[in-house]
Amino acid sequence: MEHPVKIEEGIILAGGFGTRLQSVVHDLPKPMAPINGKPFLEYLLRFLKNQHCRHCVLSVGYKHEIISDYFGNQYLGMELDYAVETEPLGTGGGIKNGLHLISQNDFLLLNGDSFFDVDLASLANFHFHKKSAITLSVKEVQQTDRYGTLDLEHGRVIRFNEKRKVEKALINGGVYAVSKNVFEDDNLEKKFSFEKDILEKKTADLPIYALPFDGYFIDIGIPSDYQKAQTSSFFG
Repeated sequence: MEHPVKIEEGIILAGGFGTRLQSVVHDLPKPMAPINGKPFLEYLLRFLKNQHCRHCVLSVGYKHEIISDYFGNQYLGMELDYAVETEPLGTGGGIKNGLHLISQNDFLLLNGDSFFDVDLASLANFHFHKKSAITLSVKEVQQTDRYGTLDLEHGRVIRFNEKRKVEKALINGGVYAVSKNVFEDDNLEKKFSFEKDILEKKTADLPIYALPFDGYFIDIGIPSDYQKAQTSSFFG
């Protein structure tokens, strides 16, 4: 039997200002918001390390020195590099800015302000099996109007929907397997959004797939959910 291809490198988008969290977290990049005495970013790095990631690039901008001074060049033996934005580049520009530090053609991508407990090996296997350009981890949620939703057809993403109140739907969990080839489009500007300019605009052109997981999910982007994270067993 053929051995599955592993994805052992990741990029974490850690350049957020944390505007909506300013009332509870002051003068810190959003991923450094403390959860039970540790930066939220530390839980994301531990999540990657525990699933055999050997190298992680932190895409940083706002007050990036706070992050690099805290973590240095390794975390629990996992090599860390920093792709520093000299100006805000958007999520897409932030990813592209760090690609030269990734040696594999495919990499893991995580949002720096959300946590989704998924099996990264399963995500990678599905990504390669489908010959996917981008594979999203998705979660079924009840009664949501905070998140945009998406529609699938045989596992392939056919549509992203605007935020609206729905009884039950799939949402993007913010953990991806991505091929570098996605960013070779000459039409991409230096500053662009991964979500708007690639995911939403290229569903017809790129093979974009999604794999559902039912693990714990939280987005700390608003004060109420940031407070919920403080009492979660995942961050004990």
